[in-house]
Amino acid sequence: MKASLHSVRIAPKKANLIAKMIRGMTVPQAIESLERTNKKAARLLEELLKSAMANAQNNDSQDPQELVIKSLIVNQGQAYHRGVPMARGRVRPMRKFLSHIELTLGIASVEGEKGKVKGESASKKTKEPTSQKSKKTVKKVSTQKESQDLEEGSSPTTRRSSGQEKKTTSTPKVSAEKDSSTKK
Repeated sequence: MKASLHSVRIAPKKANLIAKMIRGMTVPQAIESLERTNKKAARLLEELLKSAMANAQNNDSQDPQELVIKSLIVNQGQAYHRGVPMARGRVRPMRKFLSHIELTLGIASVEGEKGKVKGESASKKTKEPTSQKSKKTVKKVSTQKESQDLEEGSSPTTRRSSGQEKKTTSTPKVSAEKDSSTKK
């Protein structure tokens, strides 16, 4: 249930944009979205997807309509070195990249998807109470410090005035009038 294209003349960045669009889709959804996309990469990936469907049907006796795109990898291949003429007889080098594209189809696992959804919701449930508990403990700690300060007789305002606050340095502002008076 695999198909691959090697050294196809399209930049990997351009091919990867369309590949991101169809990763994880079912085969009928992917074909429909590729047919509606007006890009060269869409035509190439559509042909590749049809080839993988034919491989799945003939080699593995699978129904291609029930398959899902498991992985779609776009790698950079060799580069053609070309040049564009510039002034004074110079040449600006250009590189035209080739791509290697590999597509793997698989069977959609309904049980695995349900497990993922349950696992995500369970992790969200566990994260929320811990964050709420940590907020509560932070509040308790701040109130304990304030109560200690009040017992000692110092308040937060006196504490700041004793020099424990951060000092910021700033450059003095010079107005335009002073500059003009010094130049005379």
